[in-house]
Amino acid sequence: MSNPDIKLAKFAGFCYGVKRAVETAIKLKKENPDKNIYILGELIHNTDVINELEKMGIKTINEIPEQGDGICIVRSHGAAPEIFEQIKNAGFELVDLTCPDVKKVQQRAVELAKNDYFVVIVGKSNHPEVMAIKANADLYSDKVVVAASIEELAPYEAEIKSHRRVGVVVQTTQMVSSLNLIVNYLNTIAKEVLIYNTICQSTAMRQKEAKELAKESDLMIVVGSKKSANTSHLAEILKAYTKTVHIENDTELNTELLEGVKSIGITAGASTPQKIIDKVIDKIQKGK
Repeated sequence: MSNPDIKLAKFAGFCYGVKRAVETAIKLKKENPDKNIYILGELIHNTDVINELEKMGIKTINEIPEQGDGICIVRSHGAAPEIFEQIKNAGFELVDLTCPDVKKVQQRAVELAKNDYFVVIVGKSNHPEVMAIKANADLYSDKVVVAASIEELAPYEAEIKSHRRVGVVVQTTQMVSSLNLIVNYLNTIAKEVLIYNTICQSTAMRQKEAKELAKESDLMIVVGSKKSANTSHLAEILKAYTKTVHIENDTELNTELLEGVKSIGITAGASTPQKIIDKVIDKIQKGK
């Protein structure tokens, strides 16, 4: 089998928010070797990174204990306001690593809620980032809903029509196409629609570049966790342009897929470390 031409996307791997969160967590442990360091929820959607942090003594917890000691980190997805209070009340030193882009979405949603807009958050209702955005807006309004599709928004149509004014924000890792579909639908039923496109620049550029790469590739390989929203969306988008596989690491790559393939494009989600991408490239080059 001849070696295929491999092109790696420039915007593959860690985004600013993830890089900042991982580096800060490691720095905190180095500066506080005798303190317990906890992260509320997985810092990023990558098992390899989580395991490495655990080995350093940086532990993931899913619930806040009544009594705690040491440092507790709020991850890049953010958290509900009451979670911040619970962390402090438990006795932890709080370190907030909410991504700045996510903070902006929270602020926009709160602004809309305060100004009596019916707030629509475009995103997945069970995603931690979306849950935190909604929790912040819920403090100021009972007219806040989450929808990832027109079908999910349709049950609120009568309420939206009667409210007249609708404000829209979007999960930072959502697809632009999902936002556009919902906005087009809202424009047919609401008197006024105020839209804040809060998809982060890193996500938008990653998706745009990957689409161009897919157009000139026989095969696209998307590397990253199946739990990662931005990685899953990448794979979903690229399938419309060329054959696409989504793998978490090199062990999941079936080299039989490379038979007869002349050009391969590789991209990766915002939570994928460079060394995992490098292992995938190495396996392709070796062909086994």
